[in-house]
Amino acid sequence: MASADHDPLVLLRKAISSSHPFIPSSSEDPGAEECPLAQATNLQFSAQGVTLAIDTPTRFISNDKPVDLRSIYFAWLNRELAIPEYNASATTLNEELATAGSTGKVQNLGFIERLDLITWLEGASEESEYIKPLVGDADAAAAGAAPAAKPGAVSTAAQARAGKGTMDPRLASVYDGERKMGDRNTVLRGIKPTDFSHVRKLAAPFIQKKSQPVSSSGPTSSLSLNQKGPTRRPDPIILLSPSASSLLRMSNARSFLEDGKFIPPDASGSTASMLHVQRVIRAIDPNRPLRFILVEGSEQFKPEYWNRVVAVFTTGQTWQFKNYKWSSPNELFKHTLGIFIGWRGEQAPEGVRSWGHRVLSTGVDRWRGGDGADASRFRDKEVVEQIWKSIEANMRSKGWRIDAAPTSI
Repeated sequence: MASADHDPLVLLRKAISSSHPFIPSSSEDPGAEECPLAQATNLQFSAQGVTLAIDTPTRFISNDKPVDLRSIYFAWLNRELAIPEYNASATTLNEELATAGSTGKVQNLGFIERLDLITWLEGASEESEYIKPLVGDADAAAAGAAPAAKPGAVSTAAQARAGKGTMDPRLASVYDGERKMGDRNTVLRGIKPTDFSHVRKLAAPFIQKKSQPVSSSGPTSSLSLNQKGPTRRPDPIILLSPSASSLLRMSNARSFLEDGKFIPPDASGSTASMLHVQRVIRAIDPNRPLRFILVEGSEQFKPEYWNRVVAVFTTGQTWQFKNYKWSSPNELFKHTLGIFIGWRGEQAPEGVRSWGHRVLSTGVDRWRGGDGADASRFRDKEVVEQIWKSIEANMRSKGWRIDAAPTSI
């Protein structure tokens, strides 16, 4: 039907299933170039040769109102974002639309609505409680339901069994009285088994917040989990230097601090904003390893988090401490341990040396690379043990115990 050929949701679903492009543009011309969504007036479906206005209402209903095509496209575009990031992106786009003089606005969809929409667009579900049926589909359903109530009529199932043409009414009545048997899929999941594997991507951000992941979307959520329960000891925090010249970054911190092996910081290209490493600190808890939280910045810190900082890795650049609770290096290292890692045989920067004994200055062998790289790293473990020994001494002096963290440092 013509209505289905130009229905925004049907066009989107077909384009997604066939991997055909659909792009926002500022012109109705089918050959127009892609433009930012805030400046778009149309959405082009090049494979179908159709261009729709970006504010076209769709059959997706939210709060009793049709959701426009811009909001549907935006939801698909940001389908893998967690709710906070999705809402923030929607707010930013609305501000850009207002700046551009547009009266349009992205409608925020709730998590369940967004999940239902993405499931339907990906083809993992044939039905949606938020999507109204097409007019033709509704009429066909009504027309198909009416004859079923007439006595003597041939049922759909009977017609399917008989193939084309008509069949004996007595045989049709026998077929109508059949009890349909089903397998475990039809009994437990309905007529069509549904693949819910796509839900894993949407649920991942929420699972991460309640588990102990390697990385997280932000420091605040995981740090806050450590405050649950009045008797639980919170996890100690180690601050890494965000400087590009630092030899210890998020990409190689676990390999170095847990495995005792130094690799170049840019080798894995990690974009994690937080890491967890484990280490047995015998002076605190000889039976269980402590979990340390590693972050590169303190922007998301609550005031009480500073009492859990047990070490600060630094390159000697004072801009690192600008947003710290103690922005002066001399004051900072009165409260916690400083650690500088350089190349073995090279002198530490003047700034590091001027901060005195409160900053541990150590060095690792230069990375030579090649097949013999592993064999040349035997002294890395010595450096790592020296670092952990200093952290342990600092924690013990600040009052860390098996069941509690210090209330101030």
